[in-house]
Amino acid sequence: MADFARRRDRMIERQIIGRGLADARVVTAMRAVPRERFLPEDLRDSAYEDGPLPIGAGQTISQPYIVALMVEAAAIQPGDRVLEIGAGSGYAAAVISHLAGEVDAIERHPELARAASLRLAALGFDTVRVHAGDGTLGLPERAPFDAILSSAGGPEVPDCLRRQLQIGGRLVMPVGGRSGDQTLVKVVRRDVDRFDAETLGPVSFVPLIGAKGWRDEAPRTPLGLP
Repeated sequence: MADFARRRDRMIERQIIGRGLADARVVTAMRAVPRERFLPEDLRDSAYEDGPLPIGAGQTISQPYIVALMVEAAAIQPGDRVLEIGAGSGYAAAVISHLAGEVDAIERHPELARAASLRLAALGFDTVRVHAGDGTLGLPERAPFDAILSSAGGPEVPDCLRRQLQIGGRLVMPVGGRSGDQTLVKVVRRDVDRFDAETLGPVSFVPLIGAKGWRDEAPRTPLGLP
């Protein structure tokens, strides 16, 4: 049987702390979440490799370093209400839940949303709610949020997401091209109509599909046909 705990510790030391991410709370959260449990069975042996992995429906689980980078940048505090866009398998939401009070996660693929919800519940992450829907619109019925993190890249930061931040709230999101050539951006809401932004470096994420993001270009099977 694979020694996942030892691999996780090695990943933390080499990929997280070794790259300069030293927030003790983030490190503890990354250490507490079994990434292998958020992957298909045949990929669990690769859980602590330094890169993203496929989880189905054309989506990926993000590289561990990128999850830690985004979570650290969001400066999540105990009691914070956090929105994650692009829940995927639920891994990042699980990490965030160790730092926040409540987590809402949106996933546009209903089958992934269902699987993530069941997985998180089975693992005891009971402060996370997974919603199926268009993440580019945020979750206005649950707003405002202390932090918003997007695990998919859009052409710009949708204004509706910025408006769902509390005053002082932080948004972390990749912005740029549809396939790669993106920059991780952090937005802080300073006042009702004042937002500060900074760039955190180049990244490459799956596209953020939806009304305020990229158009869905996936081929559709005609109704009634296999």
